[in-house]
Amino acid sequence: MGEIRKVTVLGAGVLGSQIAFQSAYKGYEVTSYDISDEALAGARERFAGLAETYKREVPGATEQTVREAHERITLTTDLNGSVATADLVIEAVPEILSLKEEIYQKIGAAAPEATIFATNSSTLLPSDLKESTGRPDRFLALHFANQVWRFNTAEIMGTPDTDPAVFATVVEFATAIGMVPIELHKEKAGYVLNSLLVPFLASAAELAEGGYADPEAVDKTWKIATGAPIGPFQIYDIVGLATPYNIMAGGDGDQQKLAVWLKENYIDKGKLGLASGEGFYKYS
Repeated sequence: MGEIRKVTVLGAGVLGSQIAFQSAYKGYEVTSYDISDEALAGARERFAGLAETYKREVPGATEQTVREAHERITLTTDLNGSVATADLVIEAVPEILSLKEEIYQKIGAAAPEATIFATNSSTLLPSDLKESTGRPDRFLALHFANQVWRFNTAEIMGTPDTDPAVFATVVEFATAIGMVPIELHKEKAGYVLNSLLVPFLASAAELAEGGYADPEAVDKTWKIATGAPIGPFQIYDIVGLATPYNIMAGGDGDQQKLAVWLKENYIDKGKLGLASGEGFYKYS
């Protein structure tokens, strides 16, 4: 397998920007793609915020190292151009199957044959997407946890068609950017992390939506009783409410009910989580 040198991240939202910045911080040449100049303006703000966060929280990070990371990132709204010379493309667009399929159909024709495609999908199986990529042997899932510099797992999950050499190359890449590779032996919706996390967060939402307890009380109970540093609604805010909403909106009747509650009471009011300054909690 050829060495990965150039990385493209499709989607410059909360997690996509983190993946891009972490890859650049570890020395990779990175292209960060999003659909509009407005979206890229938001990405620039996120990258600036990440630079300050790294200087505070990442051992050894300095003004120079974060500046150099910034300099390795190119932002663009040109989808075809963003993948034209990429060795690895990491897709981090919203959890909407049709949107992801459309993206893969476009980049499949634009990227070199040797380029590896990886989805950061939280819940979809890579087999749901593999045919749309046009290269199922060079496609797999590479899932990151939010705040990648702290919670540095990288769950890697192939399909029966994934070339073992491609899988091994992505494991090496994950290690090279400071992640701990978690190798899944077969496909599982939600991988390891979200197989545990999504039901947990849904249970918390059911308590609040049903009027049984306020989010603050739910979080307090969980933290006191288990010793956990944060509660489920604090996790919602860190992840951002858009991703849980998209997951719930595509679920069963009970999940869709929670999605409506989340949308009407928080998302529609601009309460999108930590990144927006307010979600279930306010942030200064």
